[in-house]
Amino acid sequence: MKTPLIWKIVVYAIIITGAVVFVFPFIYMILTTFFLGTNTLPKPDQVFSVTPNLTNYIIVWNKNNFVTYFMNSVIVTSVAMAGSLFLGALTAYGFARFTFPGKEAIFRIFLLTMMIPGVINIIPQFVTIKGLGLVNTYAGLWLIYIAGGVVGNMFFLRGFFESIPKELEESVLIDGGGDWRIFWNIYLPQSLPALGTLAIFIFQGTWEEYFLALTLIKSESLRTLPIAIMMFNDKYATNYGQIFAASVIALIPVLLIYMIFQKRFVQSGFNEGAIKG
Repeated sequence: MKTPLIWKIVVYAIIITGAVVFVFPFIYMILTTFFLGTNTLPKPDQVFSVTPNLTNYIIVWNKNNFVTYFMNSVIVTSVAMAGSLFLGALTAYGFARFTFPGKEAIFRIFLLTMMIPGVINIIPQFVTIKGLGLVNTYAGLWLIYIAGGVVGNMFFLRGFFESIPKELEESVLIDGGGDWRIFWNIYLPQSLPALGTLAIFIFQGTWEEYFLALTLIKSESLRTLPIAIMMFNDKYATNYGQIFAASVIALIPVLLIYMIFQKRFVQSGFNEGAIKG
């Protein structure tokens, strides 16, 4: 039975309306970056008549050591993403492939820690990092970013590792390979879709993280990009054109990472055909 035309029109109208509602704030933000010296948000009817220009982007890029903070975030986020992916995959491999006493109990305790809000952890994390002498260092940030993401990354990857056929390991074992080679040559290549998806989430979460970086980093030369964006707030007024321009620049790396890893998004049947028979 064919769907009546009127219902198709209604469905498409709802979809288009929803898309406009979600996209409009982003368009509004971009158009606001074209306003110069505005301390109030422009009205919706004003943003569509503004003349496009790059003045605010140039001012932002050359103001408040923005370039330094941008590169600091690139360094911090890149190392944190690589470390989180590797350690999360290694932990998931251990839980997926090996049997040891208390395995499921430890796994459930790990999952329980995911229920604790991140804000509550800031004080004990700061005390720990201070005790290690890593306050105001990237090593302290990396330690928390990487260690704090192990449980979530492990939970995400464990299911993919468990779905990889055990028969794939036989060829490695016949050649005399061990657990490390199985992990590196079998599990990681077979899980590239999951790893690509996870890389996007890790990069975005670390790139946008503000409170922990503000708590641990004291030197201006080591500050990350979210802190730099907040510095564009003046004491008595806010230049929304510059704030939004800085935010748009901050979105560019996230979009680039998405475009790089989008082909690796999780798809069903990613390991189908791995075994002939």
